[in-house]
Amino acid sequence: MPFGEQPAYLRVAGDLRQKIVDGSLPPHTRLPSQARIRQQYGVSDTVALEARKVLMAEGLVEGRSGSGTYVRERPVPRRLARSGYQPEGESTPFRQEQADERIKGTWESCSEQEGASPSVAERLEIEPGERVMRTRYVYRADGEPAMLSTSWEPLAITGRTPVMLPEEGPLAGRGVVERMAAIDVIVDNVLEEVCARPGLAEETAALGGVPGHPVMVVIRTFFASGRPVETADLVVPADRYRIAYHMPVR
Repeated sequence: MPFGEQPAYLRVAGDLRQKIVDGSLPPHTRLPSQARIRQQYGVSDTVALEARKVLMAEGLVEGRSGSGTYVRERPVPRRLARSGYQPEGESTPFRQEQADERIKGTWESCSEQEGASPSVAERLEIEPGERVMRTRYVYRADGEPAMLSTSWEPLAITGRTPVMLPEEGPLAGRGVVERMAAIDVIVDNVLEEVCARPGLAEETAALGGVPGHPVMVVIRTFFASGRPVETADLVVPADRYRIAYHMPVR
């Protein structure tokens, strides 16, 4: 194949992709069959099949059992604003993670103690196996699952205090900064790293997505005087969210 020339299946996928993007193949339209693609583009069955696989991997089409392959509805990405902790106003976990005040947010959570895994221990600067409180959240925006979060807090800091359980006690449902301040731990810094990866089956099932489709992960750690006091993984569907950072210039 000459340098720069695309394989046939990518050329076919590219043409079909353009038709999806420009509306020639609108959402919920059935994608041309493998035989029709073969005939229309003058390609083999193998090329037609690979072109369809590309569109499915890109999340543009979906298979429906016993019916065929259809163009997916393209979601309008929402903005996930990251601007640091704001001491004014409400400081619930949802507001901490989703700063768009126009969205009505709710969450479900479950907390339990466990031994820190090596990766969590490294992030919290503790020994593997040390006890931590793990809390899993499912955030919902306007009733739809929008984000997953798993957080870990060292029980050496919060154990046997009123804030040991993030969703119980006098500060139930408040943010990390406020809860830590109640036990005289002053959070003064936060580190966030953003990466993308294929979604795990249980993640995409909880978020209403397709297994293997990409998710964005915000890896966040709160610090107090240089000591990590909480670390969390925030997972959002890459096709439904954009992560926006608003940082002051000093």
